[in-house]
Amino acid sequence: MVIVLLYALSFIISFLIVYVLIPPLGKMAFRIDFVDKPRKDTERKIHREPIPLTASYAIFIGFFVTYLLVTREFNWETGALFIGGVLLLTIGTIDDWYKTKGKDFPALPKMVIQLSAAALVFFSGNAFTGFYNPLSNEYVLLPVWLQFILTILWIFGVTTVINFSDGMDGLAGGLATISAVTLFIVALTKGQTNSAMMAIILIGVTVAYLRYNKPPAKIFMGDAGATFIGFILGVIALDGAFKQATILSLFIPILALGVPIFDNIFVVLKRMIQGKPIYQADASQAHYRLLRSGLSHKQVVMFLCLIGTCFGLSSIILLLIQT
Repeated sequence: MVIVLLYALSFIISFLIVYVLIPPLGKMAFRIDFVDKPRKDTERKIHREPIPLTASYAIFIGFFVTYLLVTREFNWETGALFIGGVLLLTIGTIDDWYKTKGKDFPALPKMVIQLSAAALVFFSGNAFTGFYNPLSNEYVLLPVWLQFILTILWIFGVTTVINFSDGMDGLAGGLATISAVTLFIVALTKGQTNSAMMAIILIGVTVAYLRYNKPPAKIFMGDAGATFIGFILGVIALDGAFKQATILSLFIPILALGVPIFDNIFVVLKRMIQGKPIYQADASQAHYRLLRSGLSHKQVVMFLCLIGTCFGLSSIILLLIQT
C-alpha cells in the first residue's frame, strides 16, 4: 500500500512541477526570442505561429526533482543519469537555438554527446549484461565489450528515435507516455521498483507537457526535451525490462517503443538507399506520410498513438506469456 501511494505521489509531484513551470518558461522564451518560427521553405514546419522551445527545462526539472525527492538515491547511477541528462539538455538547447535562427546545427557534436551520455550510464553499472538461454535455462553473460556496444546502441537508438518522432503537436509526448506506461507495467510485474519509479515520474512529466502540447501546441520541448525523454526511456528499459531477460522477452522493450523504433528504422533505411545522410532532416517519417495521404493533424496523432497502444499491449501480453 505504501509503495502504491509513493507511485501516486511521484506522478502528482512530477505533473505539478511541469504544469506550473511551463507557462513562465513559455513567456521567457518570447522575451529572449527562443521560439520555433514558421518556415515556408520546409514541409516539416507545419505550425503557423512562433512557438516557445522551453518545455525541456520544465521536463528536466520535473523529472529529477521528483526522482531525488522520492527515492533519495544519491549514487553513481543517479549521478550518471543526471550528468547525461544535463549533457543532452545542453547540446539540445544549442541545437534548438540554431533552429530559432533558421539554421541547422551539425549532427556530429550531437552524436558525440548522445553517445557520451549513454557511455556514462554503462560505466555507472547500468548495462545489458546478457540473457537466459531457453534451452539450458542458464544465464549467458556477454563479454564486456559486447555489453558496452549493445548498451550504447540501445540508449543512443531510443534517444534518437524519440527525437525523430517529435514532428507534430502531441505526437512525441503521446508516444513517450504510452511507452512509459507500458514500461511501468513491465517493471511492476517484474518487481523492479526503481525502473517503475522512473517510469511513473516520466508519465507525470509527459502528461503535464501534453496539456500544453496537444494540438494546437502552446509550447515545444525541442530537441533538448525529446532527446532527454528518449534517454530516460532507454535507461528505464535497460534498468527494468532488459534485466534477467530471456531471448523472447528481449522484444518486450522493443515493442513498448514500437512506433518510433520501427518507423525510424524505415526512415534510416530509406535515407541510406537514397544516399542521404542519416541525420539529414526530411519529411519521411510516418506522421508526415500520413499527413500527405489526407489525414488531419489530430487524426495522424490519434492513429499513431493507437498503433503505439497496440504495440504496448503486445509487449504486456508477451510479458505475461513469459511469467
